[in-house]
Amino acid sequence: MDSTHNIDDLIEDFSFLDDWEDRYMHVIELGKTLAPLTDAERNTLTKVKGCVSQVWLIQEISDDSPPVVTYRGDSDAHIVKGLVAIVLKIFSGRTAQEINDIDAAKILAKLGLEEHLTPQRSNGLHAMIARIKQDAAKLL
Repeated sequence: MDSTHNIDDLIEDFSFLDDWEDRYMHVIELGKTLAPLTDAERNTLTKVKGCVSQVWLIQEISDDSPPVVTYRGDSDAHIVKGLVAIVLKIFSGRTAQEINDIDAAKILAKLGLEEHLTPQRSNGLHAMIARIKQDAAKLL
């Protein structure tokens, strides 16, 4: 599936949700779709620094040319797990250049989430994005 399609679908899904309570529940539901990580995958190397809740991101790089970067992730908090799912829909399955070119702030603004997140969750969300952008920069 075209990964740009993922972002469009995500924005469209959120556009149908009028109030914050519905969006909040949708974020939690998205988190439930994540495949669980093994205990071994939950380690200091995969843990995202800057998140109050525990968040782990696993990067997998394909042998394609240019390589496609896929992410798996998890969190110990329901809403944060949903934010992980959103970040993965935005960035996973793309080349490093595509990841580098994504304007995450613009996408998040279209989702209308940030104004309702606590500062800690917002910082955690930005920490996840920063980690993925750093990973991409190393590949470029």
